[in-house]
Amino acid sequence: MSAQATILEAGDLIDDLVGIEPGSLLDAVRARRPAARTHAQASYRALLVPAEAGDVTYAERFAIAAYVAGLHRAPVSIDHYAAGLREHGGPALADTVAQAVMETLAEGPVGRFPPGPLSAEDIPAPDFMLSAPVAAALGKRLETALAHAHFLVFHPRDAAATRFEPLIAAGWSTDALVTLSQLVSFLTFQIRVVAGLRVLAATP
Repeated sequence: MSAQATILEAGDLIDDLVGIEPGSLLDAVRARRPAARTHAQASYRALLVPAEAGDVTYAERFAIAAYVAGLHRAPVSIDHYAAGLREHGGPALADTVAQAVMETLAEGPVGRFPPGPLSAEDIPAPDFMLSAPVAAALGKRLETALAHAHFLVFHPRDAAATRFEPLIAAGWSTDALVTLSQLVSFLTFQIRVVAGLRVLAATP
């Protein structure tokens, strides 16, 4: 199945993941912010299933998305992105990414603040460590991408230019690095919106 077919099937992905029916109360709630609704879906299409994959393959895009969803422990998002990864990257890669999630789950966000009053709230960042078989199955390029996603999810306050050096060494171009960071940011936003709407849907 092509990436474009995935686009057509997605409809409005947030609606699909929440289970929002046309004409429902939550449909009316989302309709109050039509631009936000439109842009969220457009971002999904641009980042996960663009017309041309460019410097980041469809398999890599869905691998990163499935990994980020896993780190957030977001079941419906995990199911969606794991299915996309199986479609674009195959079941072996999907299984490997799921194992990477299990090996690197942590709590956050944590990290260190710039020196000052907030330094009292510094918390050591969790390590990103994969078993040798999982790292080998991912390959260096995807391993470094997941390490970067792990950093952005769990300790973004430790941001530094040196964070990009392993990615560049693994073959990530400047454009690909932008896409990678945008993917993680978008997934974090989308997962939280879905979680909030699902709470509303379950509230009498």
